[in-house]
Amino acid sequence: MASQLEQLKAITTVVADTGDIAAIKQFTPVDATTNPSLLLKASALPAYTPLLNEAKVWARVQGGSDAQILANMTQKLAVLIGLEILKIVPGRISTEVDARLSYDVQGTLKSAHQIIDMYNQAGISNERILIKTASTWEGIQAAKQLEKEGINCNLTLLFGFGQAAACADAGVFLISPFVGRILDWYKASFPEKDFSGSNDPGVQSVTSIYNFYKANNYSTIVMGASFRNIGEIQALAGCDRLTISPQLMQELDELMEPLERQLTPESAASDRAAQSIDEAAFASELKSDAMANEKLSTGIDGFVADQIKLEQLLAKL
Repeated sequence: MASQLEQLKAITTVVADTGDIAAIKQFTPVDATTNPSLLLKASALPAYTPLLNEAKVWARVQGGSDAQILANMTQKLAVLIGLEILKIVPGRISTEVDARLSYDVQGTLKSAHQIIDMYNQAGISNERILIKTASTWEGIQAAKQLEKEGINCNLTLLFGFGQAAACADAGVFLISPFVGRILDWYKASFPEKDFSGSNDPGVQSVTSIYNFYKANNYSTIVMGASFRNIGEIQALAGCDRLTISPQLMQELDELMEPLERQLTPESAASDRAAQSIDEAAFASELKSDAMANEKLSTGIDGFVADQIKLEQLLAKL
């Protein structure tokens, strides 16, 4: 019998949630996704030293203030690592806009165009890139514009149904709802409750979003992310895509038991109709969801902190 990882690949597009090229080679996912935290970890690996140096040289040639040079370094590094990953995966790489631009539509658009231009200059077409930005109202509006330009987007740090509905209404290519971080919040807020198995609120959230999208014929892809254990992955088998860390892919690869499909477009049902979301409705729904509101804010703060750490690392080269 094939491993559960191989069984999963037969029903779900598996995406590597890492910047570690060796791990990507080992598990052969279709796509890969990175973020500032993953790039920071990858930058500590000796194999990436030439890329760090190349990014620094390139940024210095571009010029600008010290802050701009550092920002350009990290953006160039993200693209250089993305280019290395694209030599391995047959599909797409998600490359993230600076998290400090999460509430800045024009800043996000400018950064996204710069990222796309760097990939294009390296001979990579738009069809292999996903621009990744936070699921803030501003991030979603920037993605809406980019999609009209033929630049597909991955909306990350998605925790609430309102964010998912707004992304679908905007015609976003793909969303990344964070399963594990939702579970973290509920476990911290209600330590006495049992959130195992089907009680996992992160799994319930992604299942609800998946069913809503399929029942209303939205084309936006659902890619579950941020898993804490393989049980969450097993419970979402059949989801459009799942982005999984190397550690959890290893665990799945060692399991030789049958994997049952849980989600299918045919069985999807939702009591929510397709809806148009304006900024006021988005803000109201986000404010009413304490978990989503808090995790979105802290998630952005965490990515910003790791972005700064990465810049400090590059500044020391």
